[in-house]
Amino acid sequence: MTSNAAQRTITDEQRRQALLIWDYHQMHHPVRRCDAAIGLGSHDLGVADVASDLYHSGLFPTLVFSGATSPTTAARFPRGEAVHYRERALERGVPDEAILLETRAGNTGQNVTLSRQVLAEAGIEPRSVLLISKPYMERRAYATARQVWPEVEVVCASEPLEFDDYIKAIGDDKLVVDMLVGDLQRVIEYPKLGFAIEQDVPGDVYDAYESLLRAGFDSRLLGA
Repeated sequence: MTSNAAQRTITDEQRRQALLIWDYHQMHHPVRRCDAAIGLGSHDLGVADVASDLYHSGLFPTLVFSGATSPTTAARFPRGEAVHYRERALERGVPDEAILLETRAGNTGQNVTLSRQVLAEAGIEPRSVLLISKPYMERRAYATARQVWPEVEVVCASEPLEFDDYIKAIGDDKLVVDMLVGDLQRVIEYPKLGFAIEQDVPGDVYDAYESLLRAGFDSRLLGA
């Protein structure tokens, strides 16, 4: 058995189910110019990379990087997610004066709410915001922003990676599927808690979610 085969922990059917959820998580918004952008902190430095690329494409004049640190990012980003994202963007040629920092947020609602405050303190009251996240977080970010900042028009973007390329980047099939399942649980449950607006979940996506839950892809569930 090759090393790649030995590392593979999902079946072809589970991959098909995960791909359905992956596609559902992405909003497929046409990316267009917005008044400001928010890079949502996470373990994924690709957020800073795509934010830098979109800035250089002229899609926004001001970029907020938002995020403190968390148990899952402390080792990777010891100075905080937003700080490390800013450093990456500076390396990629984004001018310092175009970047604002929000270093306290510990969840997506705080990412949006506190970034709004940072923008307001800089005299910026955007009518449209480009939300930049990891690929499978687009829908949850959108639903959260529509709940906590309903006045602003939200456009979602993420690193343009295919599902298999993202798995290769992370290097752990099961972990990626766990993360997809965990985010979908939040899309389903957060509206009941007042954290996000409701999103329609197609039947085939929900069936895939339940099947993967039964198969044990549950390490990223709420309270896990």
